[in-house]
Amino acid sequence: MNDKPKSIWKKSWIGRTLFVLACLATLIALFYAEEDWRGWHAWNKFKHEWEAKGEKFDFASVVPPPVPDDQNFALTPIVASCYSYILDRNGHEINPRNTNVVDRMKMTVVQNDDWPTNGTGDWRKSTVSDLKIWQQYYRALAAKTNEFPVPSQPQSPDADVLLALSKYDSTIEELRQAGGLPYSRFPLNYYDSKNPAAIFLPHLATLKHCSQVLQLRAMAELQNGQLEKALADVRLTLQLTDKIHTEPFLISHLVRIAMVNITLQPIWEGLAQHKWSDAQLTELDSELAKFDFLADYEFAIRGERGCDIGNIEILRNSHKLPFQCIRAISSLTGGDSQMNNFQMFALAFGPSGWFYQNELRFGRFYAKWYLPLADDKSQTVSPAAARTADAALEPEVQRQTPENSLEAMLLPSITPAAKKFAYAQTSVDLARVAIALERYRLAHGEFPEALDALAPQFIAKVPHDVIGGQPLKYRREASGQFVLYSVGWNETDDGGVVGLKKDGTVDMDTGDWVWRYPQK
Repeated sequence: MNDKPKSIWKKSWIGRTLFVLACLATLIALFYAEEDWRGWHAWNKFKHEWEAKGEKFDFASVVPPPVPDDQNFALTPIVASCYSYILDRNGHEINPRNTNVVDRMKMTVVQNDDWPTNGTGDWRKSTVSDLKIWQQYYRALAAKTNEFPVPSQPQSPDADVLLALSKYDSTIEELRQAGGLPYSRFPLNYYDSKNPAAIFLPHLATLKHCSQVLQLRAMAELQNGQLEKALADVRLTLQLTDKIHTEPFLISHLVRIAMVNITLQPIWEGLAQHKWSDAQLTELDSELAKFDFLADYEFAIRGERGCDIGNIEILRNSHKLPFQCIRAISSLTGGDSQMNNFQMFALAFGPSGWFYQNELRFGRFYAKWYLPLADDKSQTVSPAAARTADAALEPEVQRQTPENSLEAMLLPSITPAAKKFAYAQTSVDLARVAIALERYRLAHGEFPEALDALAPQFIAKVPHDVIGGQPLKYRREASGQFVLYSVGWNETDDGGVVGLKKDGTVDMDTGDWVWRYPQK
């Protein structure tokens, strides 16, 4: 008699359970649909607003266009030898590595990164290179290895250094011929890479090492009286620096900055010793005038933004397979993700709209804080704006949710990079003004009282201070020398005093950014 009511109750319970589950599934579906639409709508609204101002957010927008193979510096046999063990001519990874490739661009001034102390000067501290130290280094090394040739008896320091580096003579001449080609585009896998951040850049270290060899060789040539050869090596180094300027990676431009700083040393030493002729100075100014590191900053920052947004797009596209998405997040960070497991699973199994929200926050932060740090039109950089950007970064990523966890993982602090770009442009500007001052001295027998006397005869226009936009500081000293400087990152006129760290290296955060010569 009681079985029928129990059966009805059981069916009723199952029905209610199914109804609740159906409602729950509907709510979840509605939640996913609403979050997907909200994220997509917010990202696309932001993107369209900024695209109307000329901005582009996809990685493809910063990829350099193809160039003719026969006019491409990067495809010449000597240059290709530095990367063809790992990349083919189309940028595809070679795996296993081609161990038969001989890197003919592999040049170094030292063995095993063992640099002689105080051998190379630092123009930023007004110190000249000591070729005697290099001479002793190569002679001591000859007792252990025959890597660098040395004479049986010591010659002059410059002659011994040139002999040691003569092993690279044929390589440098072949590189000089390649450097004359009008285009350069290394075969990087821009389009097919599953992770833009993992694109191989094996040529960067090689180019920097080349600049170090050319630097030491140029300084030895200056001391040896081979001024045209020194100028040719300086010119080649600047050409090599230019060969990677179209790459949309911050690291590529930081390497360029390092190479320019390396190249300025022989330019500075030639100026300090009054070795350059007026014609040579004119050519040096023409080569340096080609650099615009503030425009490069804007390009590199857009490249970083496009690269990271591209990575988020890749993760969003793998979102249909959650465990694949988790592996992709782990791969993107090299297995060292700042996300906890809950955040990873929330992103992988949550709405795709959360990926759009990360793209939105990423793009918005770059637009509001990072891109305005450098203004190419006014040729200024704002340290105060950089400090404000740093202050804005911490609260932006401090409280992590699925809508900003990728932003927190990928968003870098750009202030150190902005400072380096500002210093690089200031260094080039100081060098150009110093060249104009030397040309004035050659014409008049002394340096001028003020920089206004330089333009337009010795320089088309005297550049202003990148920091603050005011005129560069200049004074002629009683010794007949001069001090030329920018107020530097602290935006304070310290009277031409260079800031130093405890270890004696230049501190870009303190003191002025100075160009001056040793007191006679």
